[in-house]
Amino acid sequence: MTPGLGTKLRHLIELLDGAVEEAYASAGLRYRPRFTPVMRALMVCEPSTIGQIAEAAKITQPAATQTVALMIKEGLLASEPGPVDGRQRLIRLSPRGRAMLPRLRECWQITQMAADSLDASLSRPLSQLLDEAIAALDAKSFCNRIAKARTQLSSAEPLSSKSAVRKRNTGAGKDAAKKKRTSDA
Repeated sequence: MTPGLGTKLRHLIELLDGAVEEAYASAGLRYRPRFTPVMRALMVCEPSTIGQIAEAAKITQPAATQTVALMIKEGLLASEPGPVDGRQRLIRLSPRGRAMLPRLRECWQITQMAADSLDASLSRPLSQLLDEAIAALDAKSFCNRIAKARTQLSSAEPLSSKSAVRKRNTGAGKDAAKKKRTSDA
């Protein structure tokens, strides 16, 4: 059985994230690859709300909430009440997170060089293909594509009736009908 798109994507992420996580560990960092979009968003705009982080990092708000919670637990981020609404939390780098930035930047540079090497070894750069896939999904979501496929499949004839039509059109049905008529006579 050929693996589907989701299976292949998960496997690719496992291969990439596993290697990147090892690179962080070998640099002496307790840091997960999933932290990077949040860290980069906060490097640009700090403090930020969870919603702002999610938008800047191009991740869902639940994913941002979970990742920020993990990063606070690891001591990389700090959270404080918003000035207008105490229920809204403002997220910023903690002193530990800020101290980690020089080594992270070096790891990111090394990771980018490795990604460039991967792109060069492929028939088409993975980064370019991913950009195209994201743009295509921004134009028409995968949910819309699934709905269209479901409609197409439900409007198609059942396989058993397609087989009967094929038999009639190929003559197999005609020969059987002719034999039946001659045996009845």
